[in-house]
Amino acid sequence: MRTSNKVGSDSKRNTVKDITQKTLERYNDVFADIINVLLFNGENVVLEDSLIDAIPMSTLKMEGKIKSQYRDIAKYWNNSKINVSMFGLENQSKPEKFMPFRVFGYDGAEYVRQSKKENKKDAKYPVITLVLYFGYDERWNQPKSLFELLDIDEKIKPYVNDFKMNLFEIAYLERETIDKFRSDFWILADYLYQMRVNNDYVACETVIKHVDELLMLMSAMTKDDRFEETINELSRKESVTMCEVLDKVEARGRKEGVISVLISLVKDGILSVSEAAIRADMSEESFKKYLES
Repeated sequence: MRTSNKVGSDSKRNTVKDITQKTLERYNDVFADIINVLLFNGENVVLEDSLIDAIPMSTLKMEGKIKSQYRDIAKYWNNSKINVSMFGLENQSKPEKFMPFRVFGYDGAEYVRQSKKENKKDAKYPVITLVLYFGYDERWNQPKSLFELLDIDEKIKPYVNDFKMNLFEIAYLERETIDKFRSDFWILADYLYQMRVNNDYVACETVIKHVDELLMLMSAMTKDDRFEETINELSRKESVTMCEVLDKVEARGRKEGVISVLISLVKDGILSVSEAAIRADMSEESFKKYLES
């Protein structure tokens, strides 16, 4: 087993986390796993082949203009071609004050779509949105409902409908809940839990199914390019574990440390580019790219 402290704090990379997160969750095995554990205590209620991708975009008319709004990811859960419900996942790496408004808008847009003339004969189904919070160094400290956001006069409060979003703080789930995940999402949840509890991560030998997507996600979460850069090195292997990934990441870290020293020596005029390239075990052309970055 491999141990790693929080990596990549000095990375120059500024990745939009939503892109990588929803790529992993788009797989039905991961999506169904998340729903089954968080909503049904790990019972295999939602099957992979009962999920159908939904268009994550809806339209909203504001100030006379039509605007688009996008969910992170959404899927229909159907049984014998009849929709049982629509599930949406929203990923958050930081607490957001107006998240209840966003979720309310997404769910409302889907109900409006169901009410349209062309859908009037179809059976109506509920819309359930899960907000997945991936922060591990602080709890969600922002509103979780409309009532927490609205300034409501007590005289009218009885007539105002509240809306509570389904928030799940992944790093703060119980250990026994995390261990109910069966997809690659377990690796992510395990990482977040360990980092919260120990500020350190001990990798396991669990084989990764969606290697590229998980490593891109880890790269985004840790702001460390090396996770993503290992994808090509591991792409030909039949099975990959996080232990192997960390070995590659740490090896890259050591090499980057050596290159950093060589760059300083070149800039100080102590070594020539050709000499530094030889010591770095790379071509002059490749070394020059590091100098220019």
